[in-house]
Amino acid sequence: MQTIYTDGIANITLIDGIIRFDLVNITQVEKEKANLRPVAAVAMSMQALLRTHDQLSQAVNKMVEDGILKKNEPVPPAIDGASA
Repeated sequence: MQTIYTDGIANITLIDGIIRFDLVNITQVEKEKANLRPVAAVAMSMQALLRTHDQLSQAVNKMVEDGILKKNEPVPPAIDGASA
C-alpha cells in the first residue's frame, strides 16, 4: 500500500453520484496565497463519503476527549448590522 502525505483537498466535484477531489500539497506561500500541487485524486460514492465523514468526526472527537485537540467555539453572527 502506498502512503501519500497531503496538506488538504481541492477541486471537489459530484458527478453521477461519485465525489471526486484532489489531494494537494502546499509548495510555496507567496503574499499570503498558497501554491497548491495535486499529488493524487480520490473518487468515492456518496455512501463512502458519508462513512468517511463519520469516521473522521469520531477520530476528531476522540482527540478532543484525550486533550490532543481543542475545538473552537463558533463565533455568533452579528445582529442588525452590528459588527463583532
